[in-house]
Amino acid sequence: MAINIVMPKLGLTMSEGTIIKWHKNEGDMVKKGDSLFDVETDKITNTIEAKEEGILAKILIGNGKSALVTAPVAILSDEGEDISSFVKEEKPLEKDIKVAVHQSETNEDGKKKVVVIGGGPGGYVAAIRAAQLGAQVTLVDKGSLGGTCLNVGCIPTKVLLHTAEIYQEVLHGKDIGIQIEGNVKVDWASLQQRKENIISHLVGGVTGLLAANGVEVVIGTASFIDRHQIKVTKEDGSSITINGDDFIIASGSEPFIPPIPGVELEGVLDSTGALNLDALPEDIIIVGGGVIGTEFATLFNSLGVKVTVVEMLPYILPPIDREVAAAVEENMIGTGIDIFTSAKVTTIEKDGEKLKVSISLDREDKVVKADKVLMSVGRRGVTRGLNLEAVNIRLDRGAIYVDNGMRTNIEGIYAIGDVTGKNMLAHVASDQGIVAAENIMGIDSAMKYDAIPACVYTKPEIASVGMTEEEAKKKGINYEVGIFPLVNNGKTLIMKEVENTMIKIITDKKYDEIIGVHIYGPRATDLITEGTLALRLEATVDELITTVHAHPTVGEAMKEAALAVKNIAIHAVNK
Repeated sequence: MAINIVMPKLGLTMSEGTIIKWHKNEGDMVKKGDSLFDVETDKITNTIEAKEEGILAKILIGNGKSALVTAPVAILSDEGEDISSFVKEEKPLEKDIKVAVHQSETNEDGKKKVVVIGGGPGGYVAAIRAAQLGAQVTLVDKGSLGGTCLNVGCIPTKVLLHTAEIYQEVLHGKDIGIQIEGNVKVDWASLQQRKENIISHLVGGVTGLLAANGVEVVIGTASFIDRHQIKVTKEDGSSITINGDDFIIASGSEPFIPPIPGVELEGVLDSTGALNLDALPEDIIIVGGGVIGTEFATLFNSLGVKVTVVEMLPYILPPIDREVAAAVEENMIGTGIDIFTSAKVTTIEKDGEKLKVSISLDREDKVVKADKVLMSVGRRGVTRGLNLEAVNIRLDRGAIYVDNGMRTNIEGIYAIGDVTGKNMLAHVASDQGIVAAENIMGIDSAMKYDAIPACVYTKPEIASVGMTEEEAKKKGINYEVGIFPLVNNGKTLIMKEVENTMIKIITDKKYDEIIGVHIYGPRATDLITEGTLALRLEATVDELITTVHAHPTVGEAMKEAALAVKNIAIHAVNK
């Protein structure tokens, strides 16, 4: 069956592209992955590969001609297929046309009506993008805008971690030439108030952005009636019905609490409870050594709380490169945190004022007591109450199944963010929201998951993008590794974060392409953007080496790690 090959959208602001060169001629056989044509936009040239197989039956836009995003540039067909009824004469884009106009189905008011369920980092971004593209948008949220990230996740934890970091610097002020006299302590109540003030400020910002873009916000709990209607139940019990042409489900996630005997006891917390404690405990047991668990371990330990971490796997931080995770674990233990790996919590019991936690280890059982127990074993998407059965939405292990365009199995219904079970990160949800909004409004858009940065706010920070060394081995890639110890970096030495810290770069030996960047050290979460861009642009290690990096910075260590791949690091002894 004949299909159109269209001008792809290669960036958020791209509206048109110019075909520089066709790599295939009319009548040529095309296979998936074959180079079709080179397209230039904003002085950047990309080679477009074929997504389908067939015969290149007709080139509609020739070399040197421009076309709007999503406009047909060629026709691909089966061998011998008659495409005469399929061919539509396409005129090259005149250069005075600057903006692509995308036609879509409209409601009675002349605008497509889009309803977004959930106002987190995915939902509110999707709502704004859809409004920018001309939709009439209604956003339904059950509470405070900003979702988990802004209210009980990313932002509040970083507020507390920032104070914890400064507290530690004050305590060790004499190491950097500052003499501290008198008692230094954390005012937990004031810190909690600061956290709430920052949250309130950012929620107000989101509210203002939605209003500025003409997005209607309805507070309540949404559930589907049918393909074009949802019921919204408000806090007072009243309800309204909202109609829509298209829906975006962005209902987020919630902490997963495993069925361990005793989890219902007072003092057993999830991450939300841990952020809102009335006072700091004397000691805490954290069940789960993943991203959330290690961040909270760092936080409480830095504030003077005795911390024990229990992890079921043989190592902490399972998503992180093993070499980096081992360095993190060593440093955490060095700060006084007890870590049990290959361990399982079997029961939690009340023991006077304390909670008694029984831990099963490989060779023995152990009992640890603490004031509080934090469950941080993961999160799961929130689908409960949405009445997805009414529209037959397909689920995959509890998450809403979507393609890379964020489409569910039901036409006109999209899902984004944690509820899809894909990369439960706020920045991923935001990008998914843009993809969903653009597809609704007629722009061909798709998510790519091969260059997604991940950050862990331990002390020092961890950041990672692309493949770990373990993944490269598993995929059979012939790879090289370059590691630069940050003890050799002047800025890191100044900030006193040199112990076991590093930048690690992994490259595909065949093309010298950078396929993984892993950072453990100060400013790691800011530096990872360079690694992400390198993967996004399929950069080679030589391109990173020949990029001038400012001095003195932690960032210049990125260049040294790239040099280390080739065994020519300047400020380290090469292997």
